[in-house]
Amino acid sequence: MLNRFTSFHRVHPIAGASLAIALFAAGCKSSTPAESPASSPAAQPAAATQIGGSDVVKLQRKATGDGSKPEFLTATILPGRGMNLYQITANIPGKGEIPLFFDLPDQFNSSNDDANGDASFLGGGAFLAPYPNRIRGKISPDGKTLTTEWHGKTLTLPANWKGKKDGAEPHAIHGLILKSQAESLNTETTADGQTESGVIHAGDFGGRWLSKTDLTFTIALTGGAIDTTITAKNVGDEPEPMSIGWHPYFAIPSGDRTQARLHVPAEKLALVNNYDDVFPTGKLVPVKSYEGGKYDYNAPNGKPLDGDFLDDNFSTLKRTAGNVDVQLTDPAAAYGIHILGVSPEIKTVQVYAPPAKQFTAIEEQFNFGDPFGKEWHGMDTGMVTLKPGDSVTWHTRLVLFTPAK
Repeated sequence: MLNRFTSFHRVHPIAGASLAIALFAAGCKSSTPAESPASSPAAQPAAATQIGGSDVVKLQRKATGDGSKPEFLTATILPGRGMNLYQITANIPGKGEIPLFFDLPDQFNSSNDDANGDASFLGGGAFLAPYPNRIRGKISPDGKTLTTEWHGKTLTLPANWKGKKDGAEPHAIHGLILKSQAESLNTETTADGQTESGVIHAGDFGGRWLSKTDLTFTIALTGGAIDTTITAKNVGDEPEPMSIGWHPYFAIPSGDRTQARLHVPAEKLALVNNYDDVFPTGKLVPVKSYEGGKYDYNAPNGKPLDGDFLDDNFSTLKRTAGNVDVQLTDPAAAYGIHILGVSPEIKTVQVYAPPAKQFTAIEEQFNFGDPFGKEWHGMDTGMVTLKPGDSVTWHTRLVLFTPAK
């Protein structure tokens, strides 16, 4: 849900796994065909490769099918960057092993980063807590922080983003764990893949949040799915607001964005002031009638992206078998992926899709943008209240499919 980018080196999405994770070329090995799943090698940190002070971890499994069906092969995780699920590869019929995320080989160079870790959400798949999306507030005299309120209590947050236009308002974006280090890391080899777990003892998020929080992560790779769960537990002594989300940049393998199709099972769209600030106005409109259905992506097989720009929040989500089933399909590559929001607390989906880029960021999250803002007039904006001892879990599942011809 960004609206500006620094200059990138683009990794071609079907150039092969060795290019897919070019950032880790110094030590993170590409997946290779293997023996049986039972003898799958344990996940290995990339040799001599650390990001954020922690070893890069690569979960991997061996292709077990005959190549006629898609299956996941690897998942690269950055424990030193808030457990960022930075890259996923899969075996796609007719394509071989390809990267599924857009990434940036120079993403974590010091010149691209700051104290809040904003580089983490420029590519790959950053996890966002205790808030995804934007938060507005009163800007400090130095422009570095802002204050907002929750139930009469003041929160002071980094003002770490703003639009490109002159006079654009600084605001907080994408949470407070972008540079956090996970601890208690553990890798388990399962019958059909591997699972990584870890904990971020976030405390009060550096004095920026109420109470104290532990975040427990589990990322499970199998041939048929990648399941990610994040459980936030209030381990402090006062109530706190909590939201969790994700910022994965799904690549369009064919490189032909115009024919790629998006399915979002939503009834409402949140209007924004403009596509530079992307601040919600507090007004929700029906996707089927607003601007002639321009933002209606409910068709079962999706709607082509064509040349449309999206940086929009969808809500009133329809669930299938209990899940919010967002789909990105690339017919030209015979590729499709389900992004399934499993947790009932997932209330909105933010989609960022700039026409000039061969990706679509699909962000399943608890909340609307600017959840503490007065523009919502007291509406439930999706933030979960955690009392001391309470917890809430965010769970998504990725599932591959081959679209019908």
